[in-house]
Amino acid sequence: MLPDFLLNFTEYFQPLNLFKYISFRTIGALLTALLISFIFGGRIILLLKKFQKTGQPIREDGPKNHIIFKTGTPTMGGLLILFAFTTSTLLWARLDNLYIWVILGVAISFGCIGLLDDWLKVSRMSSNGLKSYQKIIPQIIVAFIAAWFLSDNSPESLKNSLSIPFLKESILYLGIFYIPFTIIVIVGSSNAVNLTDGLDGLAIVPVIIASGTLAIIAYLAGNFNFSNYLQINYIPGVGEITVFLGAIIGAGLGFLWFNAPPAMVFMGDTGSLSLGGVIGVTASASRHELVLIIIGGLFVLETISVIFQILSFKLTGKRLFKMAPLHHHFEQKGWAESTIVIRFWIIAVILALIGISTLKLR
Repeated sequence: MLPDFLLNFTEYFQPLNLFKYISFRTIGALLTALLISFIFGGRIILLLKKFQKTGQPIREDGPKNHIIFKTGTPTMGGLLILFAFTTSTLLWARLDNLYIWVILGVAISFGCIGLLDDWLKVSRMSSNGLKSYQKIIPQIIVAFIAAWFLSDNSPESLKNSLSIPFLKESILYLGIFYIPFTIIVIVGSSNAVNLTDGLDGLAIVPVIIASGTLAIIAYLAGNFNFSNYLQINYIPGVGEITVFLGAIIGAGLGFLWFNAPPAMVFMGDTGSLSLGGVIGVTASASRHELVLIIIGGLFVLETISVIFQILSFKLTGKRLFKMAPLHHHFEQKGWAESTIVIRFWIIAVILALIGISTLKLR
């Protein structure tokens, strides 16, 4: 909104040319989302407490200390994140860019699915909200629409294709399988972040790290000179995603202010499904879906732990972990919550650095 309007007056005031630059607008979006979070965070938390007398229902089969220390904490804090990054994006991004609307559409749609799930949990005073298929089917529909737009607006050389990391200009043509593959990336990423969101600050910092990494990738992929130098696929217009991801980082930092242990609010499915969907669709738009497996490796590990736990129990009657997802396993082993969270953050940083290295290792 701001660049679309203010760039019309550059001949009268030269400093307005700053709004041409993605880097300047990304910083502006980050700081704006952070400021919005600080201004409205406390008020939103008070409102959530008013309508949630008992806070987020705690799993009865979960770690016992959660029942002691986390009971009464309100959920749906993802509303603060959604409000902050949506407002900031609309202010700082070029609204004639299709990628912005596709990613914003996924973020809001997935957030609404999560909001309904959270609301059912609170209203029923149960840790069970929507059934699995009731969440997955709407996610698939939204992801299908996003995948179709990404496919339809891809450069001809990349249409319905998958970029292979570590190899120069290596493309795998997926054809009719491109859209199903992209749906898996978006929906899988969304639910992986959702599974990771189980301890104070555990999910939001890896999301910030992944968003920052993907912002760098999107910026480089959307710049002809940088993409040519690094020998990655040039995708016109995708650099604008960097502004959106800047807003995500700002909103995430603002939410962390209130979510740092002991958390004043949980993001709930409202935030985790939305943020995971953003990460998935961003990786798909910048054609770095496979690199996302590395960048979001922490989310992958958490998801795999759940899958293996279920398979092991069904096939052998035994559990591989004391509890799944993985962070609960370490809780049951006696690790302090802060120890788990910080160590998982460190893992997320290491994986992000490895993911960035793929840009040059070709």
